[in-house]
Amino acid sequence: MLSRIAGRAERWLDRRTAEEFDISGLLAHSIEFRGLFEALQRELNPAHFGWYPYDTLANFAHFERLLSGERRRLLALARGGPVLDLGCADGALAFFLESMGLPVHALDHPASNYNRMLGVRALKDALGSSVEILTADLDRDFTLPEPLYGLAFCLGTLYHLKNPFHVLETLATRARYLALSTRIARFTPGRRTDLAGEPVAYLLDDGEANGDWTNFWIFSDLGLRRLLHRAGWRVLDFLVVGSGDQAEPAASDADSRAFCLAQSRLVDLETNLRLIEGWHDLEYRTWRWTARRFSVVADAPDGAATLEFHFSIPEAIFERLGALTLSPRVNGTALAPRAFAAAGFHRYVSALPPGVSGELRIDFELDKSLDDPALDARELGVQVCFSEPEAGDGRRADAPLALY
Repeated sequence: MLSRIAGRAERWLDRRTAEEFDISGLLAHSIEFRGLFEALQRELNPAHFGWYPYDTLANFAHFERLLSGERRRLLALARGGPVLDLGCADGALAFFLESMGLPVHALDHPASNYNRMLGVRALKDALGSSVEILTADLDRDFTLPEPLYGLAFCLGTLYHLKNPFHVLETLATRARYLALSTRIARFTPGRRTDLAGEPVAYLLDDGEANGDWTNFWIFSDLGLRRLLHRAGWRVLDFLVVGSGDQAEPAASDADSRAFCLAQSRLVDLETNLRLIEGWHDLEYRTWRWTARRFSVVADAPDGAATLEFHFSIPEAIFERLGALTLSPRVNGTALAPRAFAAAGFHRYVSALPPGVSGELRIDFELDKSLDDPALDARELGVQVCFSEPEAGDGRRADAPLALY
């Protein structure tokens, strides 16, 4: 029986690429896959742990209502690259996405996972799956193996995080698009306070909701939207399902969920800019300080011959350090250094090494930086603007780096 079920799973890998499927077709395939997945769980029937009890794949019914326009081809947003499943539970979503032909990284934290991730590992072995299983505590600094994901899923995970801002902001530098669902509320418990129109969150007590100590922040509708914006996301589609105007943070009969698709404002969609090392946190939704050494990865279009980098030297830095010399390297090859002898906005422009194409690692180095704990605990180099996309066309008003 087990080999027959696993054989059925292999059949899915021969289907057309995921990019061809509209969300309605994806929903239909998820229903078929759910039957396979549940049959496999029944066949395995583990004695020493229980399966995650909720139907993750049912979320596709809500995405079918949520998505509009070209975004209805949801998996096309991944551009064939790895997809990230944050809070993977037993891996139903991850294994389904793999069955649609996509490489998948599935991440969870054993301490808070329903069965300490024994379920997802058992299913991976039974299916002969290539899904990469990752473990991390998202409430601490965490690393991801892929510099850029086309699409990340975070379904039913956000309210299990102590530090949702940290996770969303980190994801905004590592994923182009985010498919997210989380519990939201219109009122505080007992409907004592109406949260409508307020950008707030309710902090659950230990076990207050569903007897689960891993539940923390329940946002209002506007609170969730503002969190996404300040963490570096632009909401494209937004849907509320469930109790709506009656929703409370903890009551099981007043549960409301927000589903949204968001686009990163911190990843350049044209050059696929990814921040690697030497960057400080985004400030005022607009700019970042660099350290003395900082690096990015970007995809060069065919025939690209020029690198252009935009940055600013703040007056306070120039007063203390004077002229700064910037020395870049592209895939290890040094470009011509250039000195900048004034405060304000600057462009560094240089020819690229002959024949470079595809993914480029670009390492920048300044000849000096401000390193004075009395003024700032951080090592400060220059400021780089990550302005919001222009209305209408989705392009960045002032992209920090261009390859052409």
